[in-house]
Amino acid sequence: GANVIETMRDIDNVIQELNAAIIPDAGLKLRQVYDETVYINSSVSLVQQNIWIGGTLAAFILLLFLRSWRATLIVSIAIPVSVVGSFVAMAALGRSINVISLAGLAFAVGMVVDAAIVVLENIYRLREQGKPAHLAAYEGAKQVWGAVLVSALTTVMVFIPVLIMQLEVGQLFRDIAVAISVSVLLSLLVSATVLPALSSWLLKSGSGRDAQAIHRVRIFGIDAAARGFVQLILGFTRIMARSRLAALTVVIISSLGAAGAAWQYLPKLEYLPDGNRNLMFALVIPPPGYNLKTTTEIAKRIENETRPLWKDVSGPEEEAGKPPKIDRFFFVATRARTFLGAAAVTPHRAGELKEVLRKPVFREPGTFALINQLSIFGRGIGGGRKIELDVSGPDLERILEVALKTTGLIAKVLPSADGNQFRPNPGLELGAPEVRVTPDRTRLADNGISAVELGQTIDAFNDGLRVAEVTVGNDRVDLMLKGPRRDITSTQGVGNLPVVTGSGQIIPVLSVAKVSVTSGPTEIRHRERSRTVTLEIVPAPRLALQEAIDLIKEKVIAPIRAEGVPAGIKLRISGTADKLTQTWHAMLRDLVVAIVIVYLVMAILFESFIYPLLILLSVPMAAAGGVGGLVILNQFTFQPLDMLTLLGFVILIGIVVNNAILLVHQTLYHLRSEGMTPEAAIMEATRNRIRPIFMSTLTSVFGMLPLVLFPGAGSELYRGLGSVVIGGLSLSALLTLLILPPLLALVVGPIETRMRGKAEARQLAGAE
Repeated sequence: GANVIETMRDIDNVIQELNAAIIPDAGLKLRQVYDETVYINSSVSLVQQNIWIGGTLAAFILLLFLRSWRATLIVSIAIPVSVVGSFVAMAALGRSINVISLAGLAFAVGMVVDAAIVVLENIYRLREQGKPAHLAAYEGAKQVWGAVLVSALTTVMVFIPVLIMQLEVGQLFRDIAVAISVSVLLSLLVSATVLPALSSWLLKSGSGRDAQAIHRVRIFGIDAAARGFVQLILGFTRIMARSRLAALTVVIISSLGAAGAAWQYLPKLEYLPDGNRNLMFALVIPPPGYNLKTTTEIAKRIENETRPLWKDVSGPEEEAGKPPKIDRFFFVATRARTFLGAAAVTPHRAGELKEVLRKPVFREPGTFALINQLSIFGRGIGGGRKIELDVSGPDLERILEVALKTTGLIAKVLPSADGNQFRPNPGLELGAPEVRVTPDRTRLADNGISAVELGQTIDAFNDGLRVAEVTVGNDRVDLMLKGPRRDITSTQGVGNLPVVTGSGQIIPVLSVAKVSVTSGPTEIRHRERSRTVTLEIVPAPRLALQEAIDLIKEKVIAPIRAEGVPAGIKLRISGTADKLTQTWHAMLRDLVVAIVIVYLVMAILFESFIYPLLILLSVPMAAAGGVGGLVILNQFTFQPLDMLTLLGFVILIGIVVNNAILLVHQTLYHLRSEGMTPEAAIMEATRNRIRPIFMSTLTSVFGMLPLVLFPGAGSELYRGLGSVVIGGLSLSALLTLLILPPLLALVVGPIETRMRGKAEARQLAGAE
């Protein structure tokens, strides 16, 4: 529960105090070799930079559309008020400011002006009609208040399933959900209170003169293109409103085409991004039986091969086309395994050290190794991308037999030459020398000795037997019973150890047991009370986790089972693969629940179950755009569909319906309040809503764009999420104008006629 940055700051202070006096006096040097907060601070700084740039771009888009500094100022005020207010609200809710929550605020920068844009644009429209500033401010906000409220509620309420998610990734989702929700709710409050007040003050001079200032500044080319686009959309809408067959054809083709494209190009699943921390870590497992001296020699050879890249040896300057310089290097050698670590002088190049360590590590025959950057979210080597294939059963020799076959298939399906990594845990051989004492129960019984007593006697002459715990001064220590070491001079000498019989005679171990020198496992692992050998696989960086899991299931596990496995032997995929499956199923449920919530909220606004269905057809359009955003991003860098990226589709459900809500709400306003015909109402609503739709879409897109474009620490966490939201918003804005007017042309006339008839019938019944 401690804050990492605050804790590290305290540690730094203590290190400085120690280095100032105590450490030098003891003839020692104290140097900090790794600080996780360097990455955290860099990530936070990048997101803060993106918030500033995104806010500036959003304001520029507003100015481009409004051509009035007063109007731009009125709308832009929603950005700082909402973002700053979000910090206060998040602190009150007990949420910390971290890379993920800040990314949520960066996403919200473009979204918080949506409500303000709709309100101001409507006020502006009424000012153009010549209404006084105070009246335009009041009526303009009142007319669109229902649509703005529901738009904000749909954006916020899609996060309800995410907020109650109990899985590991739920914590990350909650940070983004709280940040966006608080910002949007504050922006709703600003648009309903601050914005009308500012509008009545800043737009009050002259009878409509300031309101028409937008038309005084012309931009050559852009204005002509915008007018042409509006005429094109209106012409298309006119055709759709007059021909039901054409409308139905466009809706079916657009919906099926978008859904099909989204399914066809959907990337493979990944669990969580690893991040780009400046620490490459390697776990090296030499062949069984190597002693400490040999493993240390292996580690020193690796050290010597990397030495030319050490900054302390060759300087920190890096050459183009050469591997990055190493800031720090360490190794820890034990008999069973060796740990290696390296950090780069240039933090963002730490991933390139993988190949630098890989070459000397695999030069030793029979060596297994896993080499990866330490993940931000996953623990241990492999982090959030490690697949564990468990081979379990009662008989260790048969387990090893199946594990060896499985290893051979894994090497073919996921070769190490392609960047895939593999290691067995524990080893695949009984390579540890072992002296095995097998009691002869008949002879033990004849001599009045139990198997436990025999084992305790051997322990006493070997490592020692713990008899009791005693107090010596203020310390509790073990009281050990040990035989003289000189009695065992060779491995076979175990058979000559003395054993006391029940009658008090002394006989050698060989008289009551068989002593054999053999091999045994270096380690025995149990999972679910079964002996287990775990085959750990880390797929290549550009191979998605889901794709690797599918390959293992189809080309490794299936053939092994087809050949037949010994009785009692089980093969099971676990580790991150399990978490991926659980999270994927949970996210699918959350997507369905989010759609249901949005549907019910809209049904309340429109007092109809039909209009929300029309609006929800914009969701597959947004999904296709989100997938398109990922496809474009993958042309420049590898971006799988990890769980953070998948959250982008949940966010899209809440925000892409906003444009459709505005269009339907405005159409119904013209029908119910102004008495227009259905065709005229659809045309007028489309004409009035084109500008706010594209204003809100472009401000959101440009507000989020820095998150996708600017590289740096932490950018790999939210880059995919940003591309999904940007792609979904961009495509849905266009397709909403293409499919919603035709849909309204099909249903709005009959629905409104029926509702009007029911209302008249109720009035007549009341009059009678």
